[in-house]
Amino acid sequence: MINNNPGAKISAAAEMILASKRLVVFTGAGISTESGIPDFRGPGGIWTRFDPDDFTIQKFLRSEETRRKQWKILLEGGLLSNIKPNRAHLAIAELEEMDRLDCVITQNIDNLHQKAGNSPDRIFELHGNMQWVRCLDCGERYPVEHIREKLKNGVDVPECEMCHGILKPDVVFFGETLPPEVLDAATAHSMRCDLFLVVGSSLVVHPAAFMPAYAKEAGARLIIINIGETPYDSSADILIEGKAGDVMSGIMEKVREKA
Repeated sequence: MINNNPGAKISAAAEMILASKRLVVFTGAGISTESGIPDFRGPGGIWTRFDPDDFTIQKFLRSEETRRKQWKILLEGGLLSNIKPNRAHLAIAELEEMDRLDCVITQNIDNLHQKAGNSPDRIFELHGNMQWVRCLDCGERYPVEHIREKLKNGVDVPECEMCHGILKPDVVFFGETLPPEVLDAATAHSMRCDLFLVVGSSLVVHPAAFMPAYAKEAGARLIIINIGETPYDSSADILIEGKAGDVMSGIMEKVREKA
């Protein structure tokens, strides 16, 4: 692992990006906190204010009262609010513009990579996307803002307009498996990349956290940008502790200079 001052690490990370042919960027909650979204598990996060058991798929399916409570939690929890990408998201989108990016694998459900300008077909959302609501019966999907208006207008348990089936945010609840096609694609990209860049993830939630291991086992270099330790710190070629926006902005400045 490169063990120099932060400036040297940022410069070395930029050089690795420029040398890479298949760069995979992996993002977690730490990239979105700078857009005003609290880390679910951190101070002020949703799990400090609500019981995670209220987000199990089993409760959601069996009880209308539970669905009523969960829709209220989702509305009050700010997960449906209009948020904007920050400097870190924009930096990753710029990597795609420069043809330096293979794909983005994200644990986040906030749609901020798309808003920043990354192509949807290059984004693998392991835990779903909060911008959509899906009918569990017929599969019809609705923009979240359409459902948000219903909630604001007094509909406490929205239902499908096509078949009156149960609607659910198109994200992974506790007790659900990750979308297999997304997980398979993310795994395949991780196993064939030559550089794996982690931005804002503690790498403790599985199976998502297996991705850097797949990359390292395949011979890729690993860069970790995060506040706090991760289980992969000792495996990282470059480890930078700092805010995602600050670090990624610094790296992109060097990338532009050296390109």
